[in-house]
Amino acid sequence: MKLSDLFTLLNRHERPSTILVFLSVALMSAIAGCTTLTTMTTAFQPLPTVASLVADAAGGNEGPPAIAGTPAGYIPAAFGSVHDTMPIPLETPVAVATLGPPLPAPTIVVAAQPVDFEAARATAQAQGLDIAFVKIGFHRGPSGNANGWGNYVRRLNDAGVPVFVKSVDNGGVIWEVQEIMMENEAEGRYVPHVLVYRSTDKGFEDIYYDLSLTPEEAAELSWQANRDALPKELDKKYFWLETLNEPGRDGFDGNLQIERLGRFSLATAKLAVAEGYKYAALAFSTGVPEVGDWPTASTTLVNPNDWEDPAMLEFLRYAGEHRDQVAVALHEYSLTIDCIAPPCVFPTPDPPHIPYPYLVGRLQALFDTADRHGIPRPTVLITEWGWEYGAVPEPEEALEDIAWASWLYAAYPEVLGAAIWYLGGPWCCDIDDQTQRLIEPLTNFAASHYYIIDPGIGRIDPFLFSPNPPTLLELNREDWATPFPRPRSMP
Repeated sequence: MKLSDLFTLLNRHERPSTILVFLSVALMSAIAGCTTLTTMTTAFQPLPTVASLVADAAGGNEGPPAIAGTPAGYIPAAFGSVHDTMPIPLETPVAVATLGPPLPAPTIVVAAQPVDFEAARATAQAQGLDIAFVKIGFHRGPSGNANGWGNYVRRLNDAGVPVFVKSVDNGGVIWEVQEIMMENEAEGRYVPHVLVYRSTDKGFEDIYYDLSLTPEEAAELSWQANRDALPKELDKKYFWLETLNEPGRDGFDGNLQIERLGRFSLATAKLAVAEGYKYAALAFSTGVPEVGDWPTASTTLVNPNDWEDPAMLEFLRYAGEHRDQVAVALHEYSLTIDCIAPPCVFPTPDPPHIPYPYLVGRLQALFDTADRHGIPRPTVLITEWGWEYGAVPEPEEALEDIAWASWLYAAYPEVLGAAIWYLGGPWCCDIDDQTQRLIEPLTNFAASHYYIIDPGIGRIDPFLFSPNPPTLLELNREDWATPFPRPRSMP
């Protein structure tokens, strides 16, 4: 993640808008092999605008009251609208596809280990439903502190839970999981681990930014360079290859480069598909690209939605038609360790938090665009995920945030996973040591939680997931071997 991008995002202008939100989380019956869940359903009142939150903060307001039915002091998130550019008129109407109502949010299930996930899936599918796993994994690098890594991978593999691994400049990490996947195949097992690899050689990205080349010419040279530099032990069947990292809306020449990115991504994707590889395109930074007035609706004026650039739509259509081999890579950070889906509970954040769903959860704008244009939702890989570029919350607080994000991503089967930044090094602030503390608790969490989902497609409604209800549930058992922290609360 680029430090310059963080400061740019943190200094954006805000255009507040009042949004009325009602959240209803319907928790269905627990599936076979699981014990009783703790559930709660709460109706929420309209939320304040960002402007009112800032005004209250300036006046010393301690924040909105706790929600009835949640642990004492639990403060919900609120949200507003953040835009970078002035509104511009639409030149042509946006194509609109007809979808049914939003699907219900996933039901969270916590069960005593070992969980029979196959039995749970069979039971869900018999009811027209399905299950989703915890999709949060880790980002590795060539060094760093990853103590406990082997146990994490082996234990979840034995449980039948996929791991999500992004690695840069370290093919060994990918190879280790690849070998486990081969062992599974030899035993007649299938655990769909998700592996992503990228080389950070600056010369490879420079090819894209060479404006003497057309996007298609740059794609061919970039693809050859990245493909030929792959560690020889890696089998293209098992991993996704990412070739860019956080391109901005504007290129180094200061001009908008969305069209170039769309054409480059489409050309690269076609090369990858032709050669039997799996390609992860774009890798946009958190808060990028522009998503128009989403999730509000404007009939006359909208901010630009970069996903609707004709070249980008052409790429998205190809990606949607080749979801097993072409994915959209995104990065999602909250840019604060205070919480994962701001605004958080703190009355006077400095700088102000950028609210949900404009950072973590922004991928829903991509799906909304695809839906409106009749494009199949593409596969999404969140190849960097977390809080800040150099900081991770304490494990108990981090796990509550991970639980909420896992619940959100479970709603979208197209999202294959997210990689917590960062177990690699050297990097700022001993981030690898901070992140390493999450390996064991995340292992326990992923092995004991899953989600019951409706596998259909409905209209995107990001407010189903906000304000944040407690999503880190506990078994109603006193003899549970591994204690899980309760939802975070404020004094």
